[in-house]
Amino acid sequence: MSHNKKTQLITAGRDKKWTQGSVNPPVQRASTIVFDTVADKHHATVNRANKTLFYGRRGTTTHFAFQEAMSELEDGAGCALYPCGAAAISNAILAFVQSGDHLLMVDTCYEPTRDFCNTILKKFGVETTYYDPMIGEGISALIQPNTKILFTESPGSITMEVQDIPTLARIAHQHNIIVMMDNTWAAGIQFAALQHGVDISIQAATKYIVGHSDVMLGTAVAKAEYWDQLRENSYLMGQCISPDDAYLGLRGLRTLAVRLQQHQQNALAVANWLATHPLVDEVRHPAFASCPGHEFFQRDFTGGNGLFSFVLKTSYPRATTALLDGMQHFSMGYSWGGFESLILANEPKSFTQLRSVSRPNFDGTLIRLHIGLEAVEDLIADLEQGFARYQTVLDSRC
Repeated sequence: MSHNKKTQLITAGRDKKWTQGSVNPPVQRASTIVFDTVADKHHATVNRANKTLFYGRRGTTTHFAFQEAMSELEDGAGCALYPCGAAAISNAILAFVQSGDHLLMVDTCYEPTRDFCNTILKKFGVETTYYDPMIGEGISALIQPNTKILFTESPGSITMEVQDIPTLARIAHQHNIIVMMDNTWAAGIQFAALQHGVDISIQAATKYIVGHSDVMLGTAVAKAEYWDQLRENSYLMGQCISPDDAYLGLRGLRTLAVRLQQHQQNALAVANWLATHPLVDEVRHPAFASCPGHEFFQRDFTGGNGLFSFVLKTSYPRATTALLDGMQHFSMGYSWGGFESLILANEPKSFTQLRSVSRPNFDGTLIRLHIGLEAVEDLIADLEQGFARYQTVLDSRC
C-alpha cells in the first residue's frame, strides 16, 4: 500500500467489498436493513459499529467506503460523518465535555465555532477561554484542572495565523487534555494533524473535499483511544448524512490533489501581485514570511490552497462597496473550496466581535479571497478594475 497522498487519494475507499467490481462504490440508499435469519440479525447487532449493515443511521456501504478513505488519508482509527462542518465541530466537542468542564479555544476560530462556545456550551455549564493563536508555550498558564479540550484551527479564520500545533499538543497531553483541530484549510492532506499531535482532526468537507460548492458535509477523524466515544456520541446525537453526499465526498477525493495544486498556484500568483499593489498594506498568506506563524507553515505543511487575505491601507466602507459590487469573476459568498473565486470584506471594527484576545493590529479593510480555477490573468484584471473603483471613491472624498 502506498503512503503517497496523491496515490492514496485515488485508491482509498475502493476495497472490492465497497466497489463490487466497479471503479466507484455505488450509492446504496437505505433506512431499514432486513435480515434473513435471527443469526444474521444478531451478527449485525453485535458488529453494528464496525462497518456492518444494521440500520441506515449507522451507514451503508457508501458511507463505509468514504469513512475508510478519510481514516486512511488522515491516519486515524475511524471517521465520523456529519451534515456540515459546524456539526462536526460541535459534536466532537460535546462528545468529550460535561457541565463543569473547561475548554481552551483558539481566538481565531471559525465564527460559528465561537458562537457555539458562547451559547450552547455556556448554557451547558462548560467554560471557554480564548487564547492567542501565537501563544505557543504560554498555553500552560491557561490550563485549569478541569480543562478537557484544547481546540486549534490553523491557519486561523480570516487572519490566517499558523499555530505551533506540535508544541500545543505536547503541553496539552502532559495534562491529559484532548487536542482537536479544525483542519479544513489543509483539506486533511496538506497538514498531517494526527502525526503532529492532534487527537481528532475535523473538516468541513463541504470545502475542498467536495470541491464543487454543492454539498454540505463534515468529518471527524480520531485516534484509536478516542474513536469509540466520538462514534457512539455522534450516533446518539443523531448525526448522519445521505449516501449521495457521502458518494460526492468520496468522488471529490479523487481530484483533490490536482485541484489543490492549481488553487495554490493561482493563489500565489495573485498574492504576489497584490503584495506590490500601492493600495495594499499587507498580504496574509501562510506562504509569505510576513504572515504570523509562517515558520510553522514551512515546517509542518506540505502545501497551500486558494484561501488567503490581504489588508488595504485604508478603511472606507463606501470604497469597499464599490470594489466588491463590480467584480466580474469574484462572487460574494460565504464558504470557499469550490472551483470558483470568492471575495468578502471585513472592516476593522468587525474584529471586536470576532476576536477576544488577539485583535489584529491593522487599520485597513481586510479582504478575504478564495482563488478558484479561473485564468489568473482574468482574476488579476478583475481585482485591478476593483481597485480602480475603490480609488475613484477615495478620490471623491476630497
